[in-house]
Amino acid sequence: MTERSPAPGGLALVQALVNTLDIESGADSLDTAEGRARFGIAADETDRVRALRESLRATLLAHAGHPPHREVPPLGDLLAAAPLVVTVDPADGSAALTPTDARGLHARVAAAVAEALVAGTWIRLKACEAPDCHWAYYDRSPAGRGRWCSMRVCGARAKMRRYRAKGA
Repeated sequence: MTERSPAPGGLALVQALVNTLDIESGADSLDTAEGRARFGIAADETDRVRALRESLRATLLAHAGHPPHREVPPLGDLLAAAPLVVTVDPADGSAALTPTDARGLHARVAAAVAEALVAGTWIRLKACEAPDCHWAYYDRSPAGRGRWCSMRVCGARAKMRRYRAKGA
């Protein structure tokens, strides 16, 4: 759906996870073995991962100043069970929060959020304002006030609806 470039660093994982559901068509790549393999999850984890995805989407909507799309479990609660540890690189002394279980998707998402918080990029990962979209995108606009995943699609539709509503 989006014409924008992927989010930086670990946020690309979060963006990809949120974008496994195409709200407009209803297609969910987590319904397929290939889609689940992309994130390293088993079929019996799908419901947990969907809850994580929708909680992330609600958070990304909040980043863009929009209300949640529906009632979801709090993201902090879902990530609380994903333990992270501080690792320090002996070569340069840099530190990072890393998951104790690098295979667990919740832990990888928690590490991505922690990385983005340190880098100051977390708030720029947003969800499209369009109710039939809510696609995750990384807002690279100078003021950080992007509203749509694509100006050519969702932005143009919203502007046309406003124009028509004015009676023009």
